[in-house]
Amino acid sequence: MLEAQGKKKGVLKLTSIVLGMFAFGFMLVPLYDIVCEVTGFNGKTAGVYKFSGKEAVDENRLVTVQFLTNRNANMPWSFRPEVRSVKVVPGEINEAQFFVRNETESTMVGKAIPSVTPFKAADFLHKTECFCFESQELKKGEELNMPLRFIVDRDIPKDVDRLTLSYTLYDITSSTKIASR
Repeated sequence: MLEAQGKKKGVLKLTSIVLGMFAFGFMLVPLYDIVCEVTGFNGKTAGVYKFSGKEAVDENRLVTVQFLTNRNANMPWSFRPEVRSVKVVPGEINEAQFFVRNETESTMVGKAIPSVTPFKAADFLHKTECFCFESQELKKGEELNMPLRFIVDRDIPKDVDRLTLSYTLYDITSSTKIASR
């Protein structure tokens, strides 16, 4: 009888541990997002920036913005910036183009996720228009030039004279309804 109670307690402990591990794993994503938002870690940028046209410009300074593109291992598209870097005046609106082509024989949907380094610069890069705001659906062989309009805030720290805007392109076809289906 004592042996049965011991087994029951052991099973109960193991079940509690498994449920606790599941709950912890489930909570990691929202916790990570909160930490990134508070600290600026991971270079996550804010959403759409409303350009008023009255932003102050720092004409005595230039900041180099580098563009990098990556594809998730499961994403068979071509993806690249039209230019690798630009020198911008903080406070002025700028534009860059990114090229994408669906290299497959079927319609796919992709989503680009941005990241900025150094991380402290993420709060000073404002996108007014970005292909990363929406998913991109491309038919087989279709290609597209995607615009990015952005402003580097004039209040960017003085020690930041170069920042990198990196995009990773993911295949989200399986979690999206394709219009042509």
